[in-house]
Amino acid sequence: MNTLLLHPDTPGDIERAGALLAAGQVVGIPTETVYGLGANALDGAAVKQIFAAKGRPADNPLIVHIADFSQIFDLVAAVPDAARRLADAYWPGPLTIILPKAACIPDEVSAGLETVGIRLPSHPVARAVIRAAGVPIAAPSANTSGRPSTTTAAHVMEDMNGKIAAVLDGGACQVGVESTVVSLAGEQPRLLRPGGISLEQLEAVLGPVAVDRAISQPIGDDVRVSAPGMKYRHYAPHAPVTAVCGDPAKGAAYIASHLTAQAGVICFDEFAGQFDGHIVRTIGRADDPAAQAHAIFDALRAFDDTDVTAIFAQCPDDSGIGLAVANRLKKAAGFHVIEV
Repeated sequence: MNTLLLHPDTPGDIERAGALLAAGQVVGIPTETVYGLGANALDGAAVKQIFAAKGRPADNPLIVHIADFSQIFDLVAAVPDAARRLADAYWPGPLTIILPKAACIPDEVSAGLETVGIRLPSHPVARAVIRAAGVPIAAPSANTSGRPSTTTAAHVMEDMNGKIAAVLDGGACQVGVESTVVSLAGEQPRLLRPGGISLEQLEAVLGPVAVDRAISQPIGDDVRVSAPGMKYRHYAPHAPVTAVCGDPAKGAAYIASHLTAQAGVICFDEFAGQFDGHIVRTIGRADDPAAQAHAIFDALRAFDDTDVTAIFAQCPDDSGIGLAVANRLKKAAGFHVIEV
């Protein structure tokens, strides 16, 4: 398969991407969080191609992306007041809301569950492509399953060239980590995956929100999950990662004292000079979790072009979007975490 590289500024390319999606093909599309691997969410056969291209386990559900709030009413059984309040506050944006699904959602999207995650992205190209396709789009991150997520079209082509119909190059993603996933399908709102909307922002609208244990610890293979990113090893470069959490200065000192000759480092900007002789990727200052979110996947992927045999990564605290960055690093490390 010849994967086309399309550009939203080229006349007709957004419509071309939409036509491919409408015809049952898979297209890499930009969003404000990460690039997505999109297919018609109402076509189970099209959705199966996503799993084949990614090598994704079939029990890992997908998120359905819409271009306008009104589309949600066709995709879920009901829209409770809590969902309307969240949508008013944070849509369009990096937030996925899980609700009981409507009959039109195929099992390939929901992994056989009775719920589905819905998101209204803020990226104008993403919404334009969804409108051009004329259908909602199911889309996980556009990376090979288990690898760091893709935040540029070049990343998508690196993983998906020859496997999908096209990639639409919308530039670098603004947020850099996937959407927050909150379930409203139970008695209490539950955070299933941290992302661009913080736990504190959710609680400002909903009141208390439970935090799923999958965010901070591994869960067993026998557990059924309601959202992507909960169960399997994710976001990992080829070299094993150790996440170092706690006081940033102590963390930098720990890393410096434990580096082997071919180890690489992901660190906050102010500590970059402490690791002479090693490949270093910086992700922003320790007090700037938004910058860290924007940079973390690019930093993880960069080491796959080097000969490093281990990676030590400074991990932010759990406040704000730092919870999402910490979650991605711990997942990349297979929860091999050092507390300092």
